[in-house]
This record gives sequence, C-alpha cells and structure tokens, in this order.
Amino acid sequence: MPDTPHLDQVQFPADLKNRDLRFLKSVADELRAEVIDAVSVTGGHLGAGLGVVELTVAIHHVFDAPRDILIWDVGHQCYPHKVITGRRDRIRTVRQGGGLSGFTKRSESEYDPFGAAHASTSISAGLGFAVGRDLKGETDRKVIAVIGDGSMSAGMAYEAMNNAGVLDKNMIVILNDNDMSIAPPVGAMSHYFARQVSSKSYQDLRKLGKGVAKALGVQEQARRAEEYLRGMAVGGTLFEELGFRYLGPIDGHNLDHLIPVLRNVRDASEGPVLIHAVTQKGKGYAPAEAASDKYHGVSKFNVVTGEQQKKAPGAPSYTSVFAKALVEMGEADDKICAVTAAMPGGTGVDKFAKRFPDRAFDVGIAEQHAVTFAAGLAAEGLKPFAAIYSTFLQRGYDQVVHDVAIQSLPVRFAIDRAGLVGGDGQTHAGSFDIGYLGQLPGMVLMAAADEAELARMVVTAAGIDDRPSAFRYPRGEGTGVEIPANLEPLEIGKGRIVRQGSGVAVLSFGARLQEVLKSADELATYGLSPTIADARFAKPLDEDLVLQLARDHEVLVTIEEGARGGFGAFVLHFLAEAGALDHGLKIRTMTLPDIFQDQDSPYEMYEAAGLNARHVTATVLQALGRAEDAAKALA
Repeated sequence: MPDTPHLDQVQFPADLKNRDLRFLKSVADELRAEVIDAVSVTGGHLGAGLGVVELTVAIHHVFDAPRDILIWDVGHQCYPHKVITGRRDRIRTVRQGGGLSGFTKRSESEYDPFGAAHASTSISAGLGFAVGRDLKGETDRKVIAVIGDGSMSAGMAYEAMNNAGVLDKNMIVILNDNDMSIAPPVGAMSHYFARQVSSKSYQDLRKLGKGVAKALGVQEQARRAEEYLRGMAVGGTLFEELGFRYLGPIDGHNLDHLIPVLRNVRDASEGPVLIHAVTQKGKGYAPAEAASDKYHGVSKFNVVTGEQQKKAPGAPSYTSVFAKALVEMGEADDKICAVTAAMPGGTGVDKFAKRFPDRAFDVGIAEQHAVTFAAGLAAEGLKPFAAIYSTFLQRGYDQVVHDVAIQSLPVRFAIDRAGLVGGDGQTHAGSFDIGYLGQLPGMVLMAAADEAELARMVVTAAGIDDRPSAFRYPRGEGTGVEIPANLEPLEIGKGRIVRQGSGVAVLSFGARLQEVLKSADELATYGLSPTIADARFAKPLDEDLVLQLARDHEVLVTIEEGARGGFGAFVLHFLAEAGALDHGLKIRTMTLPDIFQDQDSPYEMYEAAGLNARHVTATVLQALGRAEDAAKALA
C-alpha cells in the first residue's frame, strides 16, 4: 500500500515540528504541486508563491506560529502559507466570491496576524508587534517579516528599519530576493559564512570582542572594522548601517541551508536581524520560470502546458486605450512623459516606454516618490502623466496635496483600477479617489464613461498646463464604442446630455453609464422616460447642467463608482448652496456601500454594492413613491 503523501500529514504548522529533512523536502515538493494545481483552477498570483515554498516550510518548521508572529509582504507570497495553516481545503476558492482572500487577512486565520496587500508594510508592523510583545513581557515570542525585494524599493521599509535599528528590538526580517541581485552571487562560501555568523559560537565570540573593544575604548573602530570586512565578504553594509545584523545571501530553496540559519537566529537574542534569501520567482514550474513575468498574476491555465485561458476577443481594455492615446500624444509632443510605480504593464506605460524609452520612468514601489518626481518634471516644464492605480495613489496623498496641488503643478494623474476590481478585493478597490482628489482646490477631476471618453480625457489632460488634473477609469474591457480618429479635448467642467427625457434625471459620473442606460430601458416599461446625463467632471462641476436637471425634473439620481463623500456629495453641496433643494426636489445619491467589500466577480461585486441597472431602476421608482414597483424591479 503506498505511503500517505507527506503534505496530507500536514494540517497545521505543528505537524512540521520534529520532522527530518527528507520529510520536509517532500512536503515542499508536494506543496509546490498543490499551489500550481490550485491556481490553475482559480487564477491568481502564482510566481511569488512558488518562489517561497521552501522558505515557508522552513519557517513553519523552525518557528511557532501563531504564537510567533509571521508577516508576509506582499501577500502575493502567501498561498503556500495558507495551504499549511489549515486552509488547504479552501485553497481552490482563493480570490473567489465567499472564498479565501488572495492576501493575508486577519479575519481569515489566526496565522495571519497582519493583512498585507500593499507592499512595504511588514517591517513597520513587525516592529510594532515586537514593541508590544516586550511591553507585555512576552520576550520569548519571535517576530518574522518576510519582505520581497520589490517591496524594498519603498521608502517605508527603510524608515521602519531605521527605527528598528534605533529601538534595537529582537525581530527577524527575511529579504526574499528574487530579482534585484543586490548582493554577490550565491555560492558555497556565502552559505558557509551565513551559517557561521548566525551561530551561537560566533555570537559569543562577537560579544567577547565587543567587551574587549569597550575596555580598550575602541568599540566604534571595532564595529566599523567588522562591518566593512563582512560587507566586503557577503554584502549587507547598508543593512548594518541601519542597525540590522546581516546574514546572507543564502539559497532560499535549499532547506539544508535555510533551517540551520533560521534556528540560529531563533535562538539568538540580539536586536534586529536581516536574512538575505535568494529565491527564484516561479521556481519549480517550467512555464513560470520561462515567462518574463514569472507568472506573477495569471488567469486559469493548463497545468501541463502552462497555457492560460484566454477571453474571447472583445472590446479593448481601458488600460490599453489609455496607453494608445498616450503614445499618440507622445508622438505629437516631446514634452509628454510617463511615470509609474512598479506597474508598467498594469498601467500600459510599458507601451509608452517601448516607443519613448527616455521619457518613461518606472520608479519602483514608491508612490510618494512617483508623485513628487512627477511634480519636479512639471515644474521643469514637462508634461508628466503619473499612471497609478487608485488604491496605490492613496499612498502618495500628502505628496498630491503638498507637492502638486498647493503649487498648482500640472501633473496629470491617470487613475487605473477605479471602482471595484474583482478578485483582488477590498485592498485593491479604487473606492476613495473621487473624494480625496475632488476636495483639493484647483484639481480637475474627470471620469470616463467609455473608451472614447477616456481617449478624449487623455487629450484634455495633456492640454491642462496651469493646474493638476486626474481622470479615472475602471479595470477590464471597455464598452465597444468606436474611438474617433481625431480626438478633440473636452471643455473643462462641462458634462453632456446622453438621452433627453422628462420627470426623472439620472446623472452618472464614470463607467456606470452603461448600466444607467439599461435602466432607462427598464424604466420605459414603467411608463417613464428619464433624462440621462454624463457629468464627465466632478471638479469643476458642471453647475449649469446640475441646475438644469434639478429645475426640470421631479427626481434627480446621481451614481458613481466611489465611496460616500464623492461626486454625489459634491452635487448635494452645490444644490444646497444654490437653494435648489428648497422646492421639493427628490434627490438620491448612489455610491459604493460604506463597507470594505470582499472579492468576487466584478458583476457580483456591483450587484452587492447596489449599483447595477436594476438598482438604478428601483431607486428611481422608490423616489417616486412607487414602492411596489421598486420591489418588483429588484425581484
């Protein structure tokens, strides 16, 4: 009778304790196969997880989660961790409605002590855990932060390391280096050196040397000598300067190397330590290893061939429409530049970079820098487009206010992934940019209802030279409308009437317009002929259009793919100041709900949010006092 697969014997990390290397290596091999098979069914982030399979097994073998705190940064790496922390039976629900999150999530498992879906947060959070642990007197507990090399491009990581070095708290940072090559090549000597300098005997000798140096009054000279000798041998001088003891580089796929070093660090108690583990993204799956993106994010795929499931040809994506329009503008104006923060492919800036390599800048996971860098370009007379996802632009908000808006610098923000985003869920939803940008004096804020509108907004933004501007657009395919060959800029602050009616008006800001038009057809079956308008601008607001709609209709409904306090609030504020609410106007604002929505398909997310066509229909009918018809519309 065949032996039970080793992974089947691991329900929780405790099942990895007291196991020999042969068992652990088998678990790692089976875990890699499990993750590949699971993601082939669900789609999701694959490459990063494959790169940390051995590291995950080693950490859970050596440390004692959840008592020991383990933070994964970014959560892309966490699929293997989820499998061996009691969630294997649900791993094929990852990123699906009602299923597991694609990132670590506190409410999901006690083994996820901190949610990490935006990069570079782990060291800061880990230091907070370490200080809290010590204040509670639980000094035997360990804190481990696993941070990818890309996340080290963000200044927050270095701010945290600097603070950790000053506080001198016991914590472990594992740098998962799968791309940057920030240290000498991995080899037998570096493995040996890392193991030796993490050992108790070395640490005892180091302490003795420190004592002698202190007695002789030369401790600073001794510290620098050790630091630079070790830096010459294995790298890591920067981390030592920040107050971390640096160990590495070590092979992150070799359990024979990983486990002794992790044990040594676990048993030591001397301040913050950084372990530099070199890994290969996509490790162990040939199609991922061969792909340029290492299968970072994939759709469903064939495990044998690696071929990803392709959608039937449809309308171009909003991202590709933006990219094409920006390239065309770049052809006509050599002052146009593109800036992105580690998402050239996701934002379409890669296409601009291919055509104009000297005018395209990927600054890494550093949104704050991206915004102020773009401000500097604008101050120098160039025309920067900062293409950043809505959820990530939040990270640079102070820079948007202080470095761009206050100085009236014409940075053009191309805000991708506006609204709900499907499988990436609550951490990546573009819910708040309407409110946080629309409240800034001087900002021009647009939202595209379709591809043609987006292309015109690129042209419009290129021509705004006296203040900042932004235009938002959703993830996914457009509506299929034709994009004019000759794009004309929009008149700033002017919306449009899409369909003229009477009695009822719906004012849409952004890509819900298609659902509004579907609702108009539904409302016709109830004997209503609504006016449909596309605001185009949240700021400056088309006050004439808003007043016209309020004056000529009994009911006015606004709709947007954003949180409360956005477009609808701007309209209400204006109408209140104008006295237009004093004469019986029935107004309703449709926004995203006041919650952080979990992942699902985009349609189901908007269904749960109450922003699909039938919800517009019901809102209008309810405002008219036709409750029975409203209930029927929702049935």
